[in-house]
Amino acid sequence: MNKVRDSAAEAVADITDGASLAVGGFGLSGVPAILIDALYGQGATALEVVSNNCGLDCRGLGVLLAVGRIARVTGSYVGENKEFARQYLGGELEVELTPQGTLAERLRAGGAGIPAFYTPAGVGTQVALGGLPWRYAPDGTVAVASPAKETREFAGRPHVLEHGITTDFALVRAWRGDRHGNLVFRRAAANFNPLAAMAGRVTVAEVEQLVEPGELHPDEVHLPGIYVQRVVELTPAEAADKQIEKRTLRA
Repeated sequence: MNKVRDSAAEAVADITDGASLAVGGFGLSGVPAILIDALYGQGATALEVVSNNCGLDCRGLGVLLAVGRIARVTGSYVGENKEFARQYLGGELEVELTPQGTLAERLRAGGAGIPAFYTPAGVGTQVALGGLPWRYAPDGTVAVASPAKETREFAGRPHVLEHGITTDFALVRAWRGDRHGNLVFRRAAANFNPLAAMAGRVTVAEVEQLVEPGELHPDEVHLPGIYVQRVVELTPAEAADKQIEKRTLRA
């Protein structure tokens, strides 16, 4: 039951080329930056990433994106990552954009063993009708477009069928965790982390504070250890290194 690994490098060592990853975080909040850096050092490429966004230029998942290690992204927000936009529009990156709430539920459903569900989000748009550019050709034409999705009426209202997501691995960041993998997330840093953790077949969590089993009261556990296979304890310096996406100051 001791799921603690000696290092982030050890925890991600078996992630292979072409593996699929669910990654927590929203912008730069709650991003498993230490695990991402370890994966950068490990060298896996052609990765298929499921995450709300793909980091910023050279931050978060942007570290892997900048060196061409990501082949496909399923997300809901491009953000201000110029390299992401360049690769997508240049035909180097395949991107499946999905409504943010739908993405959250697809991850949760996958982790809960639910293969698919119906939602009204996206009805009447290209999300349901198909035709969204997933990949561009170098000449700017659409090389791969999204397929049309099944729709069905419930109580007189149309809904679109969405499939649950499971991935080979998941990388997440938690505030506190124990050796059994039980995790507690702090405020907004929770974001997509619990959902990404549920979706991964092998989930790796970096934790800012590692405690012994029993120190976390069951009522405060946000994600039970059954969803987590590996835990990496951060150093105080790693835990404190939290970047700010946009710093705003009063005049």
